[in-house]
Amino acid sequence: MVAIVGRKNAGKTTLVVRLGAELTRRGHRVMTLKHGSHSFNLDPATTDTYRHYHEGGAERVAMASPDKFALVQRWSRELGPEEIASTYLGDADVVLCEGFKDSALPKIEIHRADAHPSALWPDDVPAGTAASWRAFVTDASPAGFRGTIFDLRHEGWLAALATWVETEVMQ
Repeated sequence: MVAIVGRKNAGKTTLVVRLGAELTRRGHRVMTLKHGSHSFNLDPATTDTYRHYHEGGAERVAMASPDKFALVQRWSRELGPEEIASTYLGDADVVLCEGFKDSALPKIEIHRADAHPSALWPDDVPAGTAASWRAFVTDASPAGFRGTIFDLRHEGWLAALATWVETEVMQ
């Protein structure tokens, strides 16, 4: 597992999608986990599954079709990414997590200077997690960062990042 972190609109989703596609192209079974800071609905209010969950008060609602499956489950406490992955994504070769900056997972921060003047690291890193920052994907060099840096301005950064994930995260 590895967490892709960064400020709002830094490019986290785009990085997860591109990295996932590259790792999948290389033959790996990739799964993703997105952290949200607020509640969500997968179904509009007009669907039966929405009614099962909201009107019927079902603890879990599963939706199955010929080509996919979805599960919405109520919980009384938010589970950590490791627990979610072991319960629901255990057969992945790698789980790319978007967010979860407070977790102990190894982290890759995406930072683009045109989106934000500064990265999360080091000033906005949650207490006790600085050591989990392992790599940066950026167009600006973070001062004092001792991990691996993938420069967005250089061709081949995505392939190099995928190789790094294969050797540093998946082993």
